[in-house]
Amino acid sequence: MVNINEEFERNINSYEVDFADVKGQENIKRALEIAAAGGHNVILIGPPGAGKTMLAKRLPTILPPLTIDESLETTKIHSVAGTLPTAESLMTTRPFRNPHHTISDVALVGGGTHPQPGEISLAHNGVLFLDELPEFKRTVLEVMRQPLESRNITISRSKFTVDYPASFMLIAAMNPCPCGYYNHPEKECICGMALVQRYLSKISGPLLDRIDLHVEVTPIEFNELASTRKSENSKHIRERVIQARLIQARRFENNPNVHCNAQMSSKAVREVCIISDAGQQLLKNAMERLNLSARAYDRILKVAHTIADMENSEPIENQHLAEAIQFRSLDRESWAG
Repeated sequence: MVNINEEFERNINSYEVDFADVKGQENIKRALEIAAAGGHNVILIGPPGAGKTMLAKRLPTILPPLTIDESLETTKIHSVAGTLPTAESLMTTRPFRNPHHTISDVALVGGGTHPQPGEISLAHNGVLFLDELPEFKRTVLEVMRQPLESRNITISRSKFTVDYPASFMLIAAMNPCPCGYYNHPEKECICGMALVQRYLSKISGPLLDRIDLHVEVTPIEFNELASTRKSENSKHIRERVIQARLIQARRFENNPNVHCNAQMSSKAVREVCIISDAGQQLLKNAMERLNLSARAYDRILKVAHTIADMENSEPIENQHLAEAIQFRSLDRESWAG
């Protein structure tokens, strides 16, 4: 007879990939560490071959380990969907779901005559990776907006209603334009500005507002690729992420529905994310220059608070705000044309 606790302890954090495999890309690793520390959604923008998929696949390896309750909950979902690996009786690592861009609305959110969990529920307690984001049908992307906020999905039928959990981290990847080389440091983009704008407009503003970190991924230089210097492994990064999450757990101990900074409501952001007058002015200038929405304002404060937590700093300093503002690449004029 299988002992669940023994299996859980034996296989926890047994991932096949590791951040030590990634050469260079220190700024992207920093962004993903911030995302993991605060539970933030991320979009990676960069040319083909820059390493977006490789980096995304390693995000679960730096997330805090599943608790036994999370493991059992995740196992139930995959068991209902029939996706539990035959050799496993328990999910011990965080799910990583990578649906193709031809996926339908029902396959993503769940449904059918006898409603089954969709990809967003199969990614519960883990990561949902959408590669080539603009290639997904607009209707598919729009149905994700509500689950990203509520962290569950309700499927209604004439005789019954089913609720499936959908608390996942979204990581998306996209080229900056159809040819992939807009803003490339070496290769020339052959797309006209109107074509670039049309390509970017495939992703709606409300969906982008729900993504906290917009990260530019640049091609890795040959010297870094050929370097024999070892990169930091996932275990060390994960330890820092866990420490930041512990700070957040203490902060939200009286709120059972909030476990990390990304889950804060607008009201909680106003109460928790206190910044100085100089910080207010810095944020005001950024809001006006980038024409950011009220939701983007909240996102910046949440990310800034996560950066402060990573430095074990109680007040949100100006440098934390400045770094958070830099992670709004798609709001900049250089991307909008």
